[in-house]
Amino acid sequence: MKKVLPKIAAGFKKVKNKAHSFIHMKEERELEYLGLTPARRKLHNIGVFFLTIPFMLFSLLKKIPLLIGRFFAGIGRFFAGIGRMFKEGDFKTRLSFVIMGFGQFFRRQIGRGIIFLAMEGVFIYYMIGFGFGYLKGLGSLGTEAVTKTLNKYGLEVLTYKDNSLKILLYGVLTIFVIVGFVWTWYINVKQNYTAQKLIEEGVRPKSFKQDVKSLADEQYYKTLLSVPLLGIVVFTVIPIFFMILIAFTNYDYSHLPPEKLFGWVGFENFKTMLSTDISGSSKFAFTFREILVWTMIWALVATFSNYFLGMFIAICINKKGIKFKKVFRTVLVMTIAVPQFVSLLLVSKMFADEGIINSLLQKLSVISDKIGFLSTPTLAKIMVLVINLWVGIPYLMLITTGVLMNIPSDLYESAKIDGASGIKQFTKITLPYMLFVTGPYLLTSFTANINNFNVIYLLTAGAPKTMAYDGGAGQTDLLITWLYSLTVTNNDYKMAAVIGILVFLVIAVISLIVYNLSPAMKNEEDFQ
Repeated sequence: MKKVLPKIAAGFKKVKNKAHSFIHMKEERELEYLGLTPARRKLHNIGVFFLTIPFMLFSLLKKIPLLIGRFFAGIGRFFAGIGRMFKEGDFKTRLSFVIMGFGQFFRRQIGRGIIFLAMEGVFIYYMIGFGFGYLKGLGSLGTEAVTKTLNKYGLEVLTYKDNSLKILLYGVLTIFVIVGFVWTWYINVKQNYTAQKLIEEGVRPKSFKQDVKSLADEQYYKTLLSVPLLGIVVFTVIPIFFMILIAFTNYDYSHLPPEKLFGWVGFENFKTMLSTDISGSSKFAFTFREILVWTMIWALVATFSNYFLGMFIAICINKKGIKFKKVFRTVLVMTIAVPQFVSLLLVSKMFADEGIINSLLQKLSVISDKIGFLSTPTLAKIMVLVINLWVGIPYLMLITTGVLMNIPSDLYESAKIDGASGIKQFTKITLPYMLFVTGPYLLTSFTANINNFNVIYLLTAGAPKTMAYDGGAGQTDLLITWLYSLTVTNNDYKMAAVIGILVFLVIAVISLIVYNLSPAMKNEEDFQ
């Protein structure tokens, strides 16, 4: 024992020394970080964030088995709860497992019973007369599109049978209906079991009148959110789910219902879009990569050029001593008041090869040959970026004007006393404050510019077109305008669905990274 105790003490001392050295190193690193300039701090934060991405992904991968385990454990608890309610329930509760609303009828909850029974009746009617047939056809998406027969006059008659588009759409709808019915059935069983327990304790369950009153009082939030939630499911969730499934089919101009069927092809469309080999599919992949790069350049330049120029104009207009401030704001707001499809179409006509700008420059002998403002690839990209400034700056001017008015004037006065120049005041006070307040807006603006359909389509419609691009894409096309061309012009719905999924993934990754780096993620008291 006398020999063991000194060893234990020495071990504790060693651990303590290591902890002290680690804390000392951490403090030194923190002091080095605080000694950096704000720009270097930001670069350091960005570098640390990207270095931690592999560890974050590894941590996420480690959590996936745990999440899967929790998911199945939740399912197990769900079925265990159902089994317990069936075991402990009386005959009314057990019968409600088969006939929804049965227990409510016998417990004087007539209103609830009628609603649940009606839901079960509508579901059975829907599945027998409509849903089951489409659900059964989801595996093959149809076997025969049309049949040709001759009538008594010898004329050919077409009889339409399977329609892949309807099978997929109504099959998806049926899946959501089944999920909704299962949840309703569970609520029915749970309410029966709860009412049974209340009666056993001598408490009378709520009547239908009390339920209605509750929905208009303490549970009013459920009443208020029910319609928007239903709208989101019907008009957002189901279409997204449908679009994702389209990406795994061969739905294009060669497989257009109702004359033809389309079927499942697995990940073939994703291989075509992302392939890097020298096969025929590589042209589509090349087009996607080129348009993706241009989309990112467009989104970055359009977002930050509008942001900083709009902020600069707002600072100039709000500066003390500037006259006619209202006039300047009114002139800029006029570009917002005029609908974009009117102003942008007019500008596209003005800068066309035969437009008024070329004609005027030729008459003034400034140029001899027409300038391809919107028909030369590089110049067309520059033009759409410049014209987008004219459309976007007024919005930023209005937004930044409101933020600038809220910056305490004491900060500027203190900076002037300390001898700070105008540039120093901008970089140390105005810009950090603006980035802190408008950080979320910058993120949403970047996302909106990735999907900015109006400016590109109304100005150039993706032109100039090139044979090097596949799918009818042009040099100024963004992913969103190319997607439009694929669906409306080329009827290539499968590839358009793939682009939609990839655009979502790109936006989601960039948004998560930028949002985590944004000062707006910090608490307001941490802002300096």
